[in-house]
Amino acid sequence: MKNLSWFNKIIYVFNVILAVCTLIGYVLPFLAPKLFPFFAVLTLVLPSLLILNIFFLVYWLFQFKRQMWLSSVIFLLGITFFTKFFKFSEQTLAKEEEDFTVLSYNVRLFNLFDWIPNENIPENIKRFVEQQNPDIICFQEYSKSANFEFDDYKFRHIVMHGKKIKSGQAIFSKFRMINEGEITLPNSDNNVVYADVIKGSDTIRVYSIHLQSINISPDINEKIDESKSKLIFKRISSAFKEQQVQSELIQSHMNDFKGSKIICGDMNNSAFSYVYNNIKGDMQDAFVRAGKGFGKTYNYKYYPARIDYILVDEIFEVKEFETFDNFKNSDHFPILARLKITKDEP
Repeated sequence: MKNLSWFNKIIYVFNVILAVCTLIGYVLPFLAPKLFPFFAVLTLVLPSLLILNIFFLVYWLFQFKRQMWLSSVIFLLGITFFTKFFKFSEQTLAKEEEDFTVLSYNVRLFNLFDWIPNENIPENIKRFVEQQNPDIICFQEYSKSANFEFDDYKFRHIVMHGKKIKSGQAIFSKFRMINEGEITLPNSDNNVVYADVIKGSDTIRVYSIHLQSINISPDINEKIDESKSKLIFKRISSAFKEQQVQSELIQSHMNDFKGSKIICGDMNNSAFSYVYNNIKGDMQDAFVRAGKGFGKTYNYKYYPARIDYILVDEIFEVKEFETFDNFKNSDHFPILARLKITKDEP
């Protein structure tokens, strides 16, 4: 510090504060939001903290200052977190007859209330599904308002709730279903559905999940004053607490099933959260295995939010993963994974 100019001393103070916040962010995925609701909010901005650490690293590096080691250590400690945020290269392995594909998509009621000024949304989604032709589909915020059927899918599990407006989740499968059910989430309109499908000689339990929303508008141009900030913080803290309970119910249900599992859906939380960490456990994140870029699944302006996931057990080889972030027919984007069952871990 003695050899730094007054300007660089100020910069370094901010660097230290950032480093402390980033370290806290590294620990938060392992701490229940109910215990630290204030700090849990940091998980939403952890990617930004990682990027800022890179900026500080470059800033000191060009000046040949030893202060660069602070950001270097912080970044190296969190390199696994960075791969959950951005992937430089994708994995695309050769197609084989045993491969099968899984699509997950929050369709937002097929645009029932005209959130998007396009009357062709249902037809667009139907055409997209037909083009991708996945073997298993998990829809969140599903509605029968769209006047069509997915005829190629003989097996289906649809759970709808509501009085005037019925919505819910649906699992469509080309593979035979032998069991199906629902996990009711307390004090929530959200839910989890599951179905056991037969692929060859294997039974796979497929979960479609939709966790508590944080109820924040994606329009960042909206004016945010002090009262608005407090409301946003309160909503996020409340949602994170609800998501913790929901994730623990899902985890308990998963532990009771000893077969292979695939989890699809909308967690309404980042890959740096306790909720994600709790549900994922030892499973593979298909995006981390084979995706590319930011993997943006929610249409926040200017921020690549990834809150939709396909998680698979180690028995599955993730051969390809794609995020269709140019397909803007919902507030979410569809994601697709190509998988293969291996008898040994890949």
